[in-house]
Amino acid sequence: MSERFFITAAPQAGRAVLVGDEARHLVRVLRARVGDAVSIFDGSGREWPARVAAIGRDEVALAAGAPLPPAPLPARPLTLAVALPKGERQKWMVEKLTELGVARLVPIETARGVAEATPAAIERLARGVIEACKQCGRTTLMEIAAPRSIPALLAAAEAAEIIVADPGGAPLAVPRAGGEPGGVLALVGPEGGFTPEELAAAVGAGAVRVALGPHILRVETAAIALAARLASSS
Repeated sequence: MSERFFITAAPQAGRAVLVGDEARHLVRVLRARVGDAVSIFDGSGREWPARVAAIGRDEVALAAGAPLPPAPLPARPLTLAVALPKGERQKWMVEKLTELGVARLVPIETARGVAEATPAAIERLARGVIEACKQCGRTTLMEIAAPRSIPALLAAAEAAEIIVADPGGAPLAVPRAGGEPGGVLALVGPEGGFTPEELAAAVGAGAVRVALGPHILRVETAAIALAARLASSS
């Protein structure tokens, strides 16, 4: 057995503990036994090899080895601000954005939005990030931020570059590796599009309007396309 599990606290004195869904998955689904090998990560970029030391009713004790060398972080961390799609499309979007290395996802409140980022929805998305990290080998969690209005998002933006997906913009050029230092903030609106006022606010804050092709894209498709294109400049 060699599976990856998320831990909420880093190992102390070579010991770590799995609780909740992680412990239940290891014991009830994978039928773990004492001595089985696993990998554990805490979402901050650190990962450890470990072995099952003891199995309790609601937790699993692990003996952790020396931490593995951390993976390099992107030079240009990407924040995607997205008007969430409905239902299961949210889960699929979060999975792919995590795989592509997006640093932060901010649900944005828009006039034409169709899904509300409730606390329960945010919790489900955060759990989706953990599951995607376990599958793809990523050791840093993509942050799921609290929902924000476009004015609040732009007022707090510290990115070196801001772009907004808009069919009326110029084609998104293939980014150059390295590029301008600093983070990137990319905005993706609902399927009805940003309102003229929302677009004007973004452009007024320095955003560049970019088109992602000749066709109208669903929200999650546009977010993933942006992430994939911008990842090559990290």
